[in-house]
Amino acid sequence: MGKDAPGKDMPGQDTPEMRALIKAVAEGPRRDNSAYHKAIAEARQAFEAAEAALGGPVRLKTKARMKADGEYVVKWTFKRAK
Repeated sequence: MGKDAPGKDMPGQDTPEMRALIKAVAEGPRRDNSAYHKAIAEARQAFEAAEAALGGPVRLKTKARMKADGEYVVKWTFKRAK
């Protein structure tokens, strides 16, 4: 590592404790991101459908609220871009 290597001038970066922490994080269970990936795919499809329906670029307005039953609702409104 050269003089300008990251972490070289930062105390505590290369300690046994830090290495153990990094190893524990790397070996720990992975988070299930399938719901996130599904939501992103649906969002992309919604944009594509809105652009097709409105005939070009769109702008998006969102409105979110927490319902009394605990559901978090997000409403998307697409309009033609100005």
